[in-house]
Amino acid sequence: MVNRQEKDTLGTVQVPAGAYYGAQTARAVANFPISGLKPHPALLRATLIIKKCAAKANMATGRLDEKIATAIIQAADEALAGAFAGDFVVDPFQAGAGTSHNMNANEVLANRANELLGCPIGSYEQVNANDHVNMAQSTNDVFPTAMRLASLQMVALLRHELEQLRDALAAKGREFDHILKSGRTHLQDAVPIRLGQEFEAYAVAMDKNVAGLDRCLPDLSKLGLGGTAVGTGLNAEPRYIELVVEEIARETGLPVMNAGNLIESTQNMDPFVVLSSALKGLAVNLIRIANDLRLLSSGPRTGFNEINLPPLQPGSSIMPGKINPVMAEVTDMVAFQVIGADTTITLAAQAGQMELNVMMPVIAYNLLFSLEILKNTIAKFRENCILGITANENRCSRFLEESVGLATVLAPYVGYAAAAEVAKESMRSGQSIKEVILSRNLLSPEELAQILAPYPLTNPGVPGKA
Repeated sequence: MVNRQEKDTLGTVQVPAGAYYGAQTARAVANFPISGLKPHPALLRATLIIKKCAAKANMATGRLDEKIATAIIQAADEALAGAFAGDFVVDPFQAGAGTSHNMNANEVLANRANELLGCPIGSYEQVNANDHVNMAQSTNDVFPTAMRLASLQMVALLRHELEQLRDALAAKGREFDHILKSGRTHLQDAVPIRLGQEFEAYAVAMDKNVAGLDRCLPDLSKLGLGGTAVGTGLNAEPRYIELVVEEIARETGLPVMNAGNLIESTQNMDPFVVLSSALKGLAVNLIRIANDLRLLSSGPRTGFNEINLPPLQPGSSIMPGKINPVMAEVTDMVAFQVIGADTTITLAAQAGQMELNVMMPVIAYNLLFSLEILKNTIAKFRENCILGITANENRCSRFLEESVGLATVLAPYVGYAAAAEVAKESMRSGQSIKEVILSRNLLSPEELAQILAPYPLTNPGVPGKA
């Protein structure tokens, strides 16, 4: 490989000749070959937007030469359009606070800006990565701001998919609203419920998760950019601090604003903890729904088999004809991953000291990874599973007829103890609850028919009474 030689404050470094990154990035590549992963696209995009807006703000204050600022802005626009993708190479697991990530962006934009001004890359003759691209900035305010912007972008995408899932579940609730079935608690027979009511409840759970995401947005929208190293704003003019956030709001269309206290926003990671907690809550509800679907579709001959999931692929390499609930299974696995990531984020967020949390890179990686995999999984769960669910009405009716949970409707008429005896005899004899009631002359056929009228059994009130 042909290299060029660059210098930084520690000495000389060999950099690939054609690379737009520079010495500090090359050191990071050598020091942190940890995961083989690259920066999350949303984090990189957010970082480039910050660099572009900082150049505009510094030019507006008169601190940054217009020619240099224009070159940096053009370089940022090219990178945002997909150029230099192979030059953003720092592993997500890197030096604390994200300095390597920040310098990777600074160096790429500086080299491209120099090239635009007629200077060879690696020369930094007119544009310097630290002095110009990083002007009025520190990793300590750039990186958490990039985390916020990336999170806001990813939350919007996740929220859209979550609303779609909610609506699909609600539609199934309406489609199945006429189907009565046995409810189950402790996995034992319980009182009747409509299949549609179960799906409607799933939709309500997803709606609550949408609201949980919305509650995270105000704190994520408060940017500490301009706080520089410790939040005091050293080397950043007050006018710049105002302008750079205004530029970001224009560039992104997001309702961002200056944080009220830049020191606090530099110290604390709690907005990301709150968002991660909301994702964990979503993951728990997804597990709940996925596991219900696995049970309701189990069988087909030896399980519940009350619903059918779309057959997506063969389920066994040895058992012909076997079909597995694969979308429910992958949803579970992704949700487990998100719950584990939440633990990492919590530990990293409490690991900050004094004016800075140096664990930001691992928080950013886990948070954005969770947002990404939840977004993708929810989309496929809806498309490949929920939309294609059908009901086995006869199976639901048969289980309801056989359920000992029907004894509960007797309690207001014959008392709890007598109803319990009916349930026990039903289990001993194999007779249905209806058959036992009639054989014991506890109710007349007309009374029983009125009490067990199907639809009222699944609504508030005492069955058989006005």
